[in-house]
Amino acid sequence: MSKRQNTPSEAVIQPLMTATLPDCLERIAVPTYDRTALRPGIVHLGVGNFHRAHQLAYLDALAARGLADDWGECGVSLHSAKLAEALAPQDLLYTLVERGADHDTGRIIGALTHYLYAPDDPQAVVQALAAPTTRIVTLTITKDGYDIDLVTGEFLPESDDVQIELADPDQHATVFGYLCDALAERRRAGRPPFTVLSCDNLQDSGGATRTALVAYARLRDAALADWIDAQVAFPSSMVDRITPQTTEEARALVATTFGIRDHWPVITEPFSQWIIEDTFCAGRPPLEEVGVQFVQDVMPYGKMKGRLLNASHSAIAYLGALLGYQSTSEVMRDPTMRAYSQHLLAEVRPLLPAVPGIDLTDYCQTLSERFANPHIGDPLTRLAARGSSKVPTFILPSITDALTQGRPHALLDLAIASWYHYLRGQDETGANIKVVDPLREELQNLVQQGGDDPRPFLRQANIFDSLSQNDDWMASVQAGIRSMTQRGVTATVAAYLADAAA
Repeated sequence: MSKRQNTPSEAVIQPLMTATLPDCLERIAVPTYDRTALRPGIVHLGVGNFHRAHQLAYLDALAARGLADDWGECGVSLHSAKLAEALAPQDLLYTLVERGADHDTGRIIGALTHYLYAPDDPQAVVQALAAPTTRIVTLTITKDGYDIDLVTGEFLPESDDVQIELADPDQHATVFGYLCDALAERRRAGRPPFTVLSCDNLQDSGGATRTALVAYARLRDAALADWIDAQVAFPSSMVDRITPQTTEEARALVATTFGIRDHWPVITEPFSQWIIEDTFCAGRPPLEEVGVQFVQDVMPYGKMKGRLLNASHSAIAYLGALLGYQSTSEVMRDPTMRAYSQHLLAEVRPLLPAVPGIDLTDYCQTLSERFANPHIGDPLTRLAARGSSKVPTFILPSITDALTQGRPHALLDLAIASWYHYLRGQDETGANIKVVDPLREELQNLVQQGGDDPRPFLRQANIFDSLSQNDDWMASVQAGIRSMTQRGVTATVAAYLADAAA
């Protein structure tokens, strides 16, 4: 990595492409390996900023050590052509900037060697997946892309996209359609399957991916479904790196700091973590050489991250949005909100099992520091989106465990109260909040119907599961809602913190 010392003049700002890499050497780390020698052993479905800050950064570090000749990557965009259009003139190179509290470091990532935009040529995607060189397929398609019921864990075949493909298999609307077509071709050719590795925030991501793909395949070809279930490996993983969306300010930062004109750079934090279940059916890259941890059981790590980082992100997103804040760093500059975040972590921490190699107290301290990073202000709009899938995954299990174990859960309940308040669609000043959620209309109707009585909302078993029948717990959430309505968010949070300290 390189740290920029002097601001370049406009005259020396270079467009990013292979031909200009030698001119960038004094200002930033660039790939020193032969990119043309990298064979695409990995196909990634769902290329976005997080993936480029995370998996591709690890693969780039591996290539820099001469350990990735068989592990270049073919990236696939599923829904938007914008990234493909931005990266094509840059020879698929891009700038990754790690912004710490007191300095920035940057490097050019070169591990992405092929790129496809799926709607332009679906068959090219199938062929890339079916190619003998492809040994791992990785996914970042968000929870919604799996068509899994979050309560039952079952596949939902009635989704519109699945039905489109079942009616006409030549129409590609889901990731699982692509995977089934490619695996069917490999099976017909007597070729071994690839490993499917989910890099999304899912509990038991490997199990969820197996459930979805096998169930989908069974709707089309029972024999193929049996072969996939028996032959394909589905390791679980836990991924972590806070990565905001790219802004014009980010592009300007790269230009003025490193002298590079990059159409779509990635800004991220210095922290990065990737833990993978060591279960592969076609080999894997030696990512342990660059900091990836391979384990037999990912569950404790995923639970730690989901219930501490993701749950806290959701909670401070709702509270912060109600106060008119825009980013996590703004929220953490508010002493009351920062104290709430820290105490919420302390409330959840005793509910977690031991995590091998991790001190949970230190982990929570690191989270507080990461949230407060003034240069990685994660937008609250992003963190608050899709609450109907995030809250049941990251917050409600801790509440259920706390009730079972007789432990405190008031700050967790306040997080649910703040989500309810957020769904009203206005902050404390009366400014409108744009709620983004696949169930937005349904949830907002329930909130409007209930007013300060959340019971119609909380009785939705598809979200709250067994808690939807717990009247005492509902009363606790209702108390938080009424307090915020009557006293305001800050006074309510302060009162809850005082009670927690008593």
